[in-house]
Amino acid sequence: MTLTEMRYIVALARERHFGKAADACHVSQPTLSVALKKVEGQLGSPLFERGASDVRITPLGERIVVQATRVLEEAVKLEEIAEATGEPLSGQLRVGIIYTIAPYLLPQLIPALSKQAPKMPLFLKEDFTANLIPALKAGELDVIIIALPFAEPGLVAQPVYDEPFRIVVPASHPWASRSDVNGDELNGQNLLLLGQGNCFRDQVLESCPRLSAPDALEHSLEGSSLETIRYMVASGAGVAVMPSTAADPLITREPMVKVLPFAGVQPKRTVGLVWRITFPRPQAIDAVRAALLACQLPGASAVR
Repeated sequence: MTLTEMRYIVALARERHFGKAADACHVSQPTLSVALKKVEGQLGSPLFERGASDVRITPLGERIVVQATRVLEEAVKLEEIAEATGEPLSGQLRVGIIYTIAPYLLPQLIPALSKQAPKMPLFLKEDFTANLIPALKAGELDVIIIALPFAEPGLVAQPVYDEPFRIVVPASHPWASRSDVNGDELNGQNLLLLGQGNCFRDQVLESCPRLSAPDALEHSLEGSSLETIRYMVASGAGVAVMPSTAADPLITREPMVKVLPFAGVQPKRTVGLVWRITFPRPQAIDAVRAALLACQLPGASAVR
């Protein structure tokens, strides 16, 4: 079994979908399927059960995935030892970034990093934190930009900036004429939230404890992205909590909504970098951090 075949198997176990696993490995779905059939033929037993709508891993497959993951992690360490002698700011850097940060950060980060490291092009992957972490550990990504706190053996997390949350309401909402809103007042509103599995949804609920009550989200609606939620607010569907990088630009660009600060202590999230302890290009991480700090992100403040 080759390292490439191991990557295919681990990706399929993670994604539980042939198309998504193929995309994660940057190959076609037939290529991944043929490689899997070859391995299963060599082993004489299936690693996955193919259903009409899902992929399930067999007991043998689970054992193979555990061992393949260990082998791939060790292979990454070998590659990093070999790479350590090269030019750290030359060559591709593979960066993962969560959905609620990417659209608002990348327009500034790309030119800022181009100044810091003009010979270091980026490969970018947007995804949920839960998917970016295993990709980072497997060596598919070099560094990820996520909301902290985060701690896991073998990985380093470094905070870069804080961004406060805002309350976004339709221009016709009774709160539109106010200067701020208490977080407890969100209870009972038609609150627009991101779907399950999105860490920003969890942060919003944590920042407003009364939203944890059993009936607090009875009138809530879900949007697939912050931009979708923005348009839902503008249409009058409800109110939302958004990070300042997404909300503050609406003050001058979107007359159909009103952006309000929280009263009292401002809830916020900390955005930072996470990378493997063994990653051999610390100068590249430093360049990304410097580029992040050079960005003029609405409402954000650097963590020193």
